[in-house]
Order: sequence, then structure tokens, then C-alpha cells
Amino acid sequence: MKNKSLKIGRNEDCPCGSGKKFKNCCRNRKAEVSIRDEYKKRYDIIIKTPEQIAGIKRAGELLMSIMDEVETMIRPGLKTDDINTFVHDATVKAGAVPAPLNYRGFPKSVCVSINEVICHGIPGERVLEDGDIVNVDITPILDGYYADASRTFFVGTPSPEAKKIVSVAAESLRLGIETVRPGATLGDIGHAIQSYAEGQGCSVVREFVGHGVGVDFHEQPQILHFGRPGKGVALVPGMVFTIEPMINLGKKELHVLEDRWTAVTNDGSLSAQFEQTILVTEEGYESLTPYVL
Repeated sequence: MKNKSLKIGRNEDCPCGSGKKFKNCCRNRKAEVSIRDEYKKRYDIIIKTPEQIAGIKRAGELLMSIMDEVETMIRPGLKTDDINTFVHDATVKAGAVPAPLNYRGFPKSVCVSINEVICHGIPGERVLEDGDIVNVDITPILDGYYADASRTFFVGTPSPEAKKIVSVAAESLRLGIETVRPGATLGDIGHAIQSYAEGQGCSVVREFVGHGVGVDFHEQPQILHFGRPGKGVALVPGMVFTIEPMINLGKKELHVLEDRWTAVTNDGSLSAQFEQTILVTEEGYESLTPYVL
């Protein structure tokens, strides 16, 4: 949407997300609402141009090619730092930059989180063992554009508990993505995820959320993975953000280790995550980092 103005019916919900009818909200100030200007002013949300979307999509294609190679590497005996080395080298070889490296002091090029680690695991000497689950979170910057995605993999033969949490986390993301369309709200996404995951006896992490992405690593809006339907900012075409629910097999409470990055479940229960970068389109959504859930 290139500086596009959108005609809004008097009795439609106002696209600013106030929850009011347009006639009782922004119509009193403008006959037309510039969605791009309005969302930037009200929420600091960047509605992406076609050129920006194309750039993010190229970054997403690179990301998924690297993720596919990582999937073939996962096996017992592999060091997490071996994953980091591969992701770093593949990213740089493609002319891109690994966004996590030195981001706010993060020392590696990818996050690798095993079992009870919820997110932001730092690759190192830890060796993958049979029965582990491992999340790999990759974010390249290609020609100035960011794409962000993660997947949780089985290492060797999974336990029933591992199968359950990975299945619930994947389905949570799928259901969250399926709510995305113009006129839906951020609360709709969170509600879809929370109601499903908690209905399966699992819990949803509150402290870490999805986010706008594309021209920066972390943009507005924040995408909560819990919430109430109909609440929050209304989705409009051109929004790009991640949905990345972190689902625990046990309770939702967590703590961060002394390295100031690694987040783990308080009760030691397994945690799994899946993440994709999603574009809101005129008809619904498009994943810019697609893979089968």
C-alpha cells in the first residue's frame, strides 16, 4: 500500500483500533483516513510498501533455505555451536548479516534453545542428546531487510511429552496465523493461541512476544500470545509482524539465567516454539517465512 487512502463506511469499526464506529471517531477529523500516516502516528507501526515487502520476502527465502539445511543437521552428538557456525557462515555467504550477533550484547548469530529453555539459548559446547527438543531461531538481514522465524526439532526419538509440547506449539502458531486478516485485531491472535494451548493443559509464556519486523529487528506492534478477542489494534494490509508463541508443558513462570539471555521454565518442564513472519494482505495473510505446521 503506497500512501493509500482507504474509504471507511460510517458504521464500520474505525481502523485506528479505538473500538468505536468510524462515524464516532476518526470521521470527525478526516473524510479519509491515510492508514499509513494514522498507524505511524498512533502506534508507531510501519505499514510496509510493496518494495519493502519484496525485500522482506527475499530475506525470508534466504532464512528458510538456511533453516532447511539446519533441519538436516539435527542429530544426537551435534554441538549447539556447530549450528551457530553453519547459520553464520551460510548467512554471510549469501551476502546477508546475522541480526542476533552483537544485538544488545548477544554473543552469537542464532538462538538455540533446548528442552526447558524457552528462548534466547546461547550456542556453545552443549551437545544434543537423543530425546531432546531444540528450537532454532534465525534472523538474517538481507539488503537492509529482516525476516524472522524459528522451528522446534526432535533430536533422535522423542518422548510422548516431547511429541505433545511440539505438537501443541505448532498448532498454536497455525491457529494464530489463521486469524490474520484485515479488520481482525491483535487480541484475536492472542486469544486463538491461548484458548487452544491452555485447553491442551499447557501454558503460554507472557514475558516474550511477537513483534513488528522488516525494516528493523523489533518494531511495533507487540504481538501477545494471549488476550481477548476484539481487543487491541485492528490489522490492516501492509502490516508485517512475527507470531511466535512459546508454549510450556508445565506452568508459565520462568527465570533468566546469569548470562542475562537464556530464559528457562521455573518447573523444568519442556518448552517449544514456532515462529513465522506474517504479512497482512487485502484478502487475509501471507507467510514470508513459510513452512508446514
